[in-house]
Amino acid sequence: MTDDLRHEFESAEGSFMLRLRTELRWDKEAFTRLERAMRSACADHEGRDDLPRWVAEGFWEAATFIPEWTAHPNFPRPEPQQYYDNCLERIRDLADWFFRSWHAYQEPHVWREL
Repeated sequence: MTDDLRHEFESAEGSFMLRLRTELRWDKEAFTRLERAMRSACADHEGRDDLPRWVAEGFWEAATFIPEWTAHPNFPRPEPQQYYDNCLERIRDLADWFFRSWHAYQEPHVWREL
């Protein structure tokens, strides 16, 4: 498991989750780190039955907390709405991939940058 994933899932200083919760700020760079770390964890755990609890809890938290926290109509959104929609879809897709051990996209699939 990557240090970036633990950093993000523990809401450590500078993490996407911490900034979202405490500053009501969508940090694009931190989101990219979170998304890449989650994607890497999905690939690492694909086909495995054993899931470390802290990773599973982190995926669940990201998939539930991020959409709920940002759903408020007054949440600051300096980017176009489509960007946030794409990011939330990516988090859902990654959680689905992690828990099912496969993603719903036909291979070869290239995960586009958000």
